Amino acid sequence: MKPTGLMLLAAMIGCVSGQGWAREPNPNVPEGYRVLYSQDFESKDALKDFEFSDPTQWKLKKRNGNTALEFGGKCSYKPPVRSPRIIGLIGGQEFGSFVLEADLLQTGREYGHRDMCLFFGLTDPGKFYYVHIATKTDNHAHNIFIVKDSPRTKISTKTTQGVDWGKEQWHRIRLERDVDKGTIKVFYDDMSQPIMLAEDKSFPLGFIGFGSFDDTGMIDNIRIWGKKAEKTDRGFFVKK
Repeated sequence: MKPTGLMLLAAMIGCVSGQGWAREPNPNVPEGYRVLYSQDFESKDALKDFEFSDPTQWKLKKRNGNTALEFGGKCSYKPPVRSPRIIGLIGGQEFGSFVLEADLLQTGREYGHRDMCLFFGLTDPGKFYYVHIATKTDNHAHNIFIVKDSPRTKISTKTTQGVDWGKEQWHRIRLERDVDKGTIKVFYDDMSQPIMLAEDKSFPLGFIGFGSFDDTGMIDNIRIWGKKAEKTDRGFFVKK
């Protein structure tokens, strides 16, 4: 994928140790939003923030001098309905309206459904939304989906032909969710134009997470803004 002028400008301003684009000092978030969660995985205790569908497939790994969260593709988790298997969610907080940014590195082989996923509105293993970012779009790839006690269903009103993950290439993603309006927007590298849009109000509150349907990848530099998050001690995969 050729870098846009905006991407090149960000790189010129300063790239953070080769991972993603430099973070702007004044992020474009709605009035009243504040940082509710951030994680750069440089602490050895970072994994304690997360709950995993299969903990054996997740670890902290240093790459190019930086530590990030890495997941494998041999997940033993079997969801109740057809949906992604590799899920690592931020525990202890449930989010309503939010803006999420993170850096993603896809480490798998190239094929049409080569993917990484963003999860949100997770209320239980059979109820949630996810964004599937893949090389090529079809009814089961590179779209926004809802899982509602039945196999995942596409709800996108807009998507693109797909993305070029490249090799050893980090990408900045942004996910915006407005619960009151029901809007969902997804950005990939270029923060001026969304690659996906959807509208749905089924799950107004839930966990946020990362992962894949069945591929491999890494996550770094997570930031989530919002007005507030609901604290919870309930588990998602393992009941607490």
